[in-house]
Amino acid sequence: MDQFWLYLPAAIAIAIPAICTAWAQARIGPAVSGMLTEKPELSAIAVLLVAIPETMVILGFVIAVMMILRPGG
Repeated sequence: MDQFWLYLPAAIAIAIPAICTAWAQARIGPAVSGMLTEKPELSAIAVLLVAIPETMVILGFVIAVMMILRPGG
């Protein structure tokens, strides 16, 4: 049971940013595709707009690893 209380916050640290990233990318995707149909030269900006929300999941993963591997945990 002690392992449960160690892994639950780590799972939440990944799950919440993942849900938020999915929500953000669901709105960014159509906007980016509309932007690229009008101005295809903005493809570098399109890649950035899609990649920036992914950093939330990466940071959530780092926090989860730190929670699991912390000393005394």
